[in-house]
Amino acid sequence: MCALKYDVIYADPPWSYSFSKSKSRAIESHYKTMKVADICNMAVPSAENSVLYLWATAPKLLDAIKVMSSWGFTYKTNCVWDKRLLGMGYWFRGQHELLLVGVKGKFSPPAPPLRLGSVFSIKRTRHSKKPDYIRDCISSWFCNANKLELFARSKAHGWHSWGNEINSDIKLSAQETIVSGLTSYNT
Repeated sequence: MCALKYDVIYADPPWSYSFSKSKSRAIESHYKTMKVADICNMAVPSAENSVLYLWATAPKLLDAIKVMSSWGFTYKTNCVWDKRLLGMGYWFRGQHELLLVGVKGKFSPPAPPLRLGSVFSIKRTRHSKKPDYIRDCISSWFCNANKLELFARSKAHGWHSWGNEINSDIKLSAQETIVSGLTSYNT
């Protein structure tokens, strides 16, 4: 269990999708996923006054808001990452992802001169890799805060990290519904 509480949480959950028409297009071909209920039931070590930056694809928007709420955060706003390349999709071919912002308690936004536009355009690289630019901006906005990246794929300076693709800095306890083990995720 983690004793430290974090002021800033940055998370890119491994959302599970049930509508892939072929095995080659399944997310699980790229990485292990988790069910929404299991993500919701994670014991996230957030401070009484904290902020959550949570990545969501368009089909997972309602699930992301549910996760945010179950972690104790209130949705405030979002920004859009234009990936500059078309991806997969059934209604529309996805070219963007959403970064939702939620607050727990009282937490001030970045100072006015540091605030970004609500749309940023950075060409996507490997599957599901988020641009370091956003995490770097968050770091500069809250340089003295305790920061935690959940579902991290690599370590970042100034951040504690937890994920199944790295040597995690912390151990997370789970609430009762996660039985398969958080360090391996569900498949």
